Amino acid sequence: MANPIELDATYEDLLEQKLEEVDDSLDKREGSIIFNATAPNTAEIVQMLVTIKAFIDESFADTQTREYLIRRAAERGLKPYEATKSRLKGAFNLDVPIGSRYSLDNLNYVVLEQIAVGEFVLECETIGNVGNLLLGTLIPIEYIDGLTSAELVEVLVPGEDEEDTEVFRARYFNSFESTAFGGNRADYKEKVRKIAGVGGVRVYRAWNGGGTVKLVIIDSQFEKPTQILVASAQEVVDPLDSQGDGLGTAPIDHIVTVFAVNETLIDIVLNITYQSGWDWSAIESNVLKVIDDYFKELAIEWAESEDDNTGVVVRISQIETRLLNIAGVLDIANTKLNGDQSNILLDAESVPKRGAVIG
Repeated sequence: MANPIELDATYEDLLEQKLEEVDDSLDKREGSIIFNATAPNTAEIVQMLVTIKAFIDESFADTQTREYLIRRAAERGLKPYEATKSRLKGAFNLDVPIGSRYSLDNLNYVVLEQIAVGEFVLECETIGNVGNLLLGTLIPIEYIDGLTSAELVEVLVPGEDEEDTEVFRARYFNSFESTAFGGNRADYKEKVRKIAGVGGVRVYRAWNGGGTVKLVIIDSQFEKPTQILVASAQEVVDPLDSQGDGLGTAPIDHIVTVFAVNETLIDIVLNITYQSGWDWSAIESNVLKVIDDYFKELAIEWAESEDDNTGVVVRISQIETRLLNIAGVLDIANTKLNGDQSNILLDAESVPKRGAVIG
């Protein structure tokens, strides 16, 4: 009996196997009748194997493409988080009309509500992370009498792109390990993470007595959220004017309070040996970016951790290893974090923020 065909068999392998079954007394060279009769059939078999393998891959969540993964996850009540629009603070020299529109580069923004005199919440009309990227001078789309100054000054609620396929796949598999139900930890994490602008949450029970729940959130840019985002999350989960009544996503009798993640300033002193012709001024901007990128990785780690009671560790070795890859750095040693040559373990409700960096 012939060996079964492997799904990843190549055209060349299959053709060789077929020709080996033909008696060597016959002409099997390329261009012969036997070769020309066998080759097209082999190509068809390879195409069939590709189709079968694709069908098998689409049958299992670990290899499904986005379309079929979404269909599979829907059986568990899951779907990708949708893209959202960013909300930003605008500063004007006068009170502008609600609904007035402005542009910055190739993006447009609309005024939603007033915060204070000359300060307004604007929403980017384009969905996704792109709305978080620009700050600066706004140009009114329609003339506004007396307007001489208009600036986007701060991202209040970050916009998000649609959930990435691999992130969604991981969330699908995680759903089998931790079932969200009736206000348990997984339920809070799932529902709070759905709130526009929220990138992660930690949950603490009985933080202020029986029946109380503390939620500590980070925004979708993995930075400390604004008070507006915190208030928005509070309203969704358990409105302050009716706490415990079950009018939000929290179960009745759960008194939930939402807090922003704390930021711990980390001052860094570097002892750098420079390559010839380099000095601190030449590498400073690159050093700051490397540190910021590392701290963002730690913030993401904080957001994705399953242990809500453990803080992230700022490691000297990680900082030094990354800085060694910067052009102009020959060596680095004896780095100090907040005055000491030791790692810093942050508390469970904090993420690191770059303080002063001395090179």
